[in-house]
Amino acid sequence: MSETTAVRAAGGVLVRDGRVCLVHRPRYDDWALPKGKLDNDEPPILGAAREVLEETGQTPRVRAALPAVSYTLPDGRPKTVDYWLMEAVGDGGPVQDTHEVDEIAWLPFDEAAARLTYADERAVLEHAASLPPITSVFVLVRHAHAGERKKWSGNDALRPIDAQGQAEAERFAAICGPIGPERLITATPLRCKQTLEPVSAAHGGLPIVVDGAFAEPADADEAPAKAKLAAQRLLDVRSGGRTVICSQGKIIPHLLATLLDEADSEPYKTAKGDAWLLTWTGDRLLEPARL
Repeated sequence: MSETTAVRAAGGVLVRDGRVCLVHRPRYDDWALPKGKLDNDEPPILGAAREVLEETGQTPRVRAALPAVSYTLPDGRPKTVDYWLMEAVGDGGPVQDTHEVDEIAWLPFDEAAARLTYADERAVLEHAASLPPITSVFVLVRHAHAGERKKWSGNDALRPIDAQGQAEAERFAAICGPIGPERLITATPLRCKQTLEPVSAAHGGLPIVVDGAFAEPADADEAPAKAKLAAQRLLDVRSGGRTVICSQGKIIPHLLATLLDEADSEPYKTAKGDAWLLTWTGDRLLEPARL
């Protein structure tokens, strides 16, 4: 690895019963948030979940994105660590990576902040502590690749995902794992439903509910108005739990802009197979995070 190659890592603020988990690393003799380097092109949310499990023995469920931390390593390489707010699920087990971690501690937030060795991690923890209680979590995904529209002679609503799209759908299912979906909703096109089928299979055959409110209109000029309908439908099902919605490229940017009460939808353009994490604390939507 050259000195100019950026290092990517991910970790979490893992919470259980109002306490946060810190890890002690004997190699550095420090107290830190659980984290570690990503494996090749591993998505940050998956790397964070893997590292937290390895270093704490606890299965994490992602609740929200937290501010990333960037700094320069002693050898001159830039390093960025993405963090997620997580809750511990189940009883857990022993630390798996005993070479990296020799002790964990569950502490109230203020005691954890005082024990943390690094100021930048303390800022991440303080941000997590400042959040109101999280009431619902959504993942909004654009359907996976489905070939070229001009080469499809049938009803466009029946155009299926292709080999690339299937790989994207499988990757998306993996990304949803640390979130633990409880409800699946899809726009009407077949390619949208097929994008969620691996998620359904990974979660015991979770039903996929079709809702035309999340389908894009034939006329692109009507997308902003249709997005308002989609936004209202999303708010109607925001009663708690964890929901995955598959929609389309003309709707998603306007939908997010509507939810955030913003005029500009450009920042929310989404590539096929890509997704956003949407976290609510009551009526407040936190800043959406790309997955």
